[in-house]
Amino acid sequence: MAAEPLPLEKERPKPIEAVPVRHPGRWLAVAVLAVLAAMFVNTVITNDNFRWPIVAQYLFSPPILNGLQNTLILTVLSMLIGIVGGVALAVMRLSPNPVLSGVSAVYIWLFRGTPLIAQLLFWNFLAALYPRLSLGIPFGPEFVSFDTNQLINQFAACLLGLGLNEAAYMAEIVRGGLQSVDQGQSEAAGALGMSRAQTLRRIVLPQAMRVIIPPTGNETISMLKTTSLVVVIGYFELLTSAQRIYSVNFQTIPLLIVVAIWYLALTSLLSVGQYYVERYYGRGTNRGQTGARLFPRRDQQQAAGAHG
Repeated sequence: MAAEPLPLEKERPKPIEAVPVRHPGRWLAVAVLAVLAAMFVNTVITNDNFRWPIVAQYLFSPPILNGLQNTLILTVLSMLIGIVGGVALAVMRLSPNPVLSGVSAVYIWLFRGTPLIAQLLFWNFLAALYPRLSLGIPFGPEFVSFDTNQLINQFAACLLGLGLNEAAYMAEIVRGGLQSVDQGQSEAAGALGMSRAQTLRRIVLPQAMRVIIPPTGNETISMLKTTSLVVVIGYFELLTSAQRIYSVNFQTIPLLIVVAIWYLALTSLLSVGQYYVERYYGRGTNRGQTGARLFPRRDQQQAAGAHG
């Protein structure tokens, strides 16, 4: 009898012919979206009720540009108040001092727990509660006194409402960023003789920026749109300027399209700026590097192999 062939001498199986997975649902979804997009473009172009000539007429009109300027000023100043206040509140919240931690917690609870519109109205009508504001000794003489209506005008009420409310949200963002830094960093800085303030400024906060920046960019974009709420106290910003125009000429939809165009343009610019700021603070991590850095050059790979 012939000997059986060894296992190595047996015929090897044929290679598997891989067949790409079909995705009919994906192509169906693309077709549906393409049809919907074509319908949207068609209605925007053919529907005369959009009144694009009126949109073009008011897009760069002086009242709209004045309102846009006030919107940008409110956004920048309110975010400045919110960021500075948020950092201070976050440091207080993480303080071992129970009084500082408690005050910060109560502030965050109060300003996050009440509607922003109610806060704007409160600051605008503060004179009904305190006709005059003064500084002095409790139950004693007053050193300085101000008329509340003159001290807190509409612009100041907008800044107080938007900025102080934003500080409560930024406090939680900053607190999360600070807690994301390993405790050993602070311990090592303390071992080198750094104070708590120096450790926070030089060690902890720069590392926490990678976590703080993305939500802060979102808060800035949100603040740009949230400024439209100051319409409840009659401050002249972008939406208010559009409302005053269409209350006279009754061109409501074209003026609202003008407002939407400006908001979309500004949020797009802020999104681009957020991307570059995130990339700057994300250096040294894969998420913060560009594609060229993620894939080393061939000579670098060869050098690494030689050392290996």
